[in-house]
Amino acid sequence: MGAAMGAAMREALGAAMGTAVGAACRGLLDYKTAKFALTRNRRVGLLHRLLQLGVLGYLLGWVFLVKKGYQETDSAPRVSVITKLKGISVTEVKDAGNRLWDVADYVKPPQGENTFFLVTNLIITTKQAQGTCPESPSVLDGICREDADCPVGNPVVRGNGIKTGKCVMFNTTHSTCEIYSWCPVENDTLPRDNTLQTNDPTYFKSCTYDPFFSPFCPVFRIRDMVEAAGETFGNLALLGGSIGVYIKWDCDLDHPAALCQPQYSFSLQDRNYNFRTASYYWDPQKRHYRSLLKLYGIRFDISVHGQAGKFSIIPVAVSLGASIALLGAVTVVCDLVLLYLDSKADFYRKEKFEEAKPPKDKAEASV
Repeated sequence: MGAAMGAAMREALGAAMGTAVGAACRGLLDYKTAKFALTRNRRVGLLHRLLQLGVLGYLLGWVFLVKKGYQETDSAPRVSVITKLKGISVTEVKDAGNRLWDVADYVKPPQGENTFFLVTNLIITTKQAQGTCPESPSVLDGICREDADCPVGNPVVRGNGIKTGKCVMFNTTHSTCEIYSWCPVENDTLPRDNTLQTNDPTYFKSCTYDPFFSPFCPVFRIRDMVEAAGETFGNLALLGGSIGVYIKWDCDLDHPAALCQPQYSFSLQDRNYNFRTASYYWDPQKRHYRSLLKLYGIRFDISVHGQAGKFSIIPVAVSLGASIALLGAVTVVCDLVLLYLDSKADFYRKEKFEEAKPPKDKAEASV
């Protein structure tokens, strides 16, 4: 009897397993298709529209308007910055009297690290010597009509020397201030190109950088740069220091190139900066001497950052594709709310999920 019961149980278990395996195999071949059911549920309908508007606002407002997702961008532009210092100063040196300083004297070293200078053009001014001579008429601050226009001791702004108080004839058509400088003054008739687009040919001779009134002018006063970095020129000039100059370019190349302008900022990196240099010479008795100089000054480190963007169909397609995917997610969220969180969720589930059985053919019906 026990053997018979065991055999019956094994037979029943085998039949059950066979039925389960058969059902599983048949389930693998089932196909599910979406069923659309129109529901008059105002709360879920309102949620659906609000989420759709949110996705649309995200696409138009954030992706396209703010982030400009329709543009292909380059966040590492390749740039080159060329700097040039100009100015004249006179100091009283102990046991040496007055000393005239120009760019050749106070720019040390003439080139920074990891740079080189390649001469592609030049202007030659021969036989210069310290003395007095007329300022160049190309320097706006040096043009005059009378001696009162040339106050004694004032440096010529962006010029070549110190005014002596006299207005003299430079040539038959121009009168300029007489200056104490290296004479004759440098001839600077080379044209300038590839700069800020402006209809004013004297813009770079008259503008000075100001964060509010002239934010794009590339001509800076050293004092203004130091003060913008949070320090006073007198304190920093005494023992030297280091200033960081940051140039930021954010250019939309879908607009005219004239609208692509830099933004400047400055920061104090370090105080106390100096180095030593020497000049060597022979006296009439053929004795070799050197003059050792310990120079204090301000070092400017220039860093350029920015990005450029231009319309491209690829980022547009990516942005639209991401937004379409979000719209699909909106439908999934609303289905979850309708089928599982709504008070009539059971009813909606029954209406949405339905098993479709094909009708039996006539042969099966007759059997």
